[in-house]
Amino acid sequence: MRYSINSIEPLLPEPGDRELEDLGASVIGRSSALAGQLNPVVAESVGDLVRSMNCYYSNLIEGHDTSPRDIERAMASDYSADPKRRDLQHEARAHIEVQRMIDLGESPKEPISSLQYVRWLHQEFCRRLPDDLLWVTNPDTGERLRVVPGELRRVAVKVGQHVPPAPEHLEALMHRFNEAYSSSSLSKLTRIIATGAAHHRLLWVHPFLDGNGRVARLLSYAMLRDVGVGNSLWSVARGLARRVDQYRMALAAADAPRLGDFDGRGALSLRRLREFCVFFLETCLDQLEFMHSLLQPSELLRRMKIYVDDEVEAGRLPRGSMGILREAVLTGEIERGRAAELTGYQERRARDILGALLDSGLLVTNSPKGPVRLGFPVHVLERWLPRLYPGDVTAPA
Repeated sequence: MRYSINSIEPLLPEPGDRELEDLGASVIGRSSALAGQLNPVVAESVGDLVRSMNCYYSNLIEGHDTSPRDIERAMASDYSADPKRRDLQHEARAHIEVQRMIDLGESPKEPISSLQYVRWLHQEFCRRLPDDLLWVTNPDTGERLRVVPGELRRVAVKVGQHVPPAPEHLEALMHRFNEAYSSSSLSKLTRIIATGAAHHRLLWVHPFLDGNGRVARLLSYAMLRDVGVGNSLWSVARGLARRVDQYRMALAAADAPRLGDFDGRGALSLRRLREFCVFFLETCLDQLEFMHSLLQPSELLRRMKIYVDDEVEAGRLPRGSMGILREAVLTGEIERGRAAELTGYQERRARDILGALLDSGLLVTNSPKGPVRLGFPVHVLERWLPRLYPGDVTAPA
């Protein structure tokens, strides 16, 4: 198949598309509402949780089913003795660490759509992987090829029915990619719409030998964050994984060549690109609405109280626990000296209650005598934040 710099066109839906603009405006509104409903310290704790969730669902899209408990253990450097399970734990930790770098502003100062940034994502993710996960096999020849972190592929590949551009065209196509999606040339609303378009077009180019899906989802996360609607409180990856068949079909459909005289002027189908952008933004909106409802403080506190009452009744948590947890939700951080005031018990008993909450992971701290804040250990997620994960994946093994 012949490729040129124009083979990637169109890169954006036509301007003035009312449905796409309405979806983009809804994403802006719902993102603002979500960001404003939690104390910033609690939001930071939720961010740690959502990074793990994002990693879980991104892994799932790749066919790698890594349990939330294994991810939690990986972040504590507690790795399985089983080699395959351990490799997946390293993969999960790699994803979380790269997303945290994005959240903390530790990513390159280059434009997010630039080849330098895209290569950085691939390099930072892949360099953290065990060697066993850095090899791919050519299905036609059986040849094993090593994935070099950050290196553009040097061989021709086929992905399903799609034959991506030859290696010699990759840099030019990625230059055009950056020209189209550079934030300096687009309005905020167009940048939100462009995130879906860029997600597909990066996968269409398939710049790396492996890891393109992971890079595309991390890139989408970074682009949404850069435009001000993405944050660590929600994840589009959860929505894509929950609709994975539709996601794959929409991606494959957008690979289609132009479908006639009324389908734009580029080599690829404008209609199918637009359909993917609609799907992508609807998925973003669905996840924003889900997390907004899940993190409503009054509802979160209600679910927490039911859980604590059950645990107190079973003798697994001491009475007085809920007073401290409630304050952690409302104010973020709590000085340890306030434990007696919040529990209604004498100081020694209050310290025991505080210790029990720290031991259970319901509270966390950065130092032995420092303030405490809310924790979200895996074992409480189905009670505190139901449906965050599918089925019973957070249940004890």
